[in-house]
Amino acid sequence: MFDINPGLIIWTIMTFIVLASLLGKFAWRPMLQALQEREGKIRDALDLAEKARTEAAEMIRKNQENLARAEEEYQSMIREARSVAEKMKEEIVVKAQQQARLELSKAQDEIRRDLDAARLQLRSEVADLAIKAAEKILDESLDAAKQKKVVDAFIKQLPNN
Repeated sequence: MFDINPGLIIWTIMTFIVLASLLGKFAWRPMLQALQEREGKIRDALDLAEKARTEAAEMIRKNQENLARAEEEYQSMIREARSVAEKMKEEIVVKAQQQARLELSKAQDEIRRDLDAARLQLRSEVADLAIKAAEKILDESLDAAKQKKVVDAFIKQLPNN
């Protein structure tokens, strides 16, 4: 078993060389080629993943810009709506004040008219009472034109209260 046989060593070395060359030609080259193809695919996939990551980062940045722009537009719209609401409020207040002044003026005019009408009615009633009192006192009947003339003269002498 521990004998050195030179023929066996040569045949073993030749078999090893033939087997190594056959394996190199038919097994290792295809395996190395398959490994290189796989390495290329992995490299391409990594490049594609890096490209996708870059695109995703760009999309995130654009989305953040769009979100910031939308927030700015939202705030602008809120400010504009508040401004419009404030203007409308001011217009409503001014119109309400004008309407109140108009209503107050109308009420004052109506009160004056009613007061004037009441004064005229009061004068007429006072005149009738004065005529009746004078008739009873004098026991004499004056005609209507004379009565009116006397009453009008009396009323003109009264102060305008």
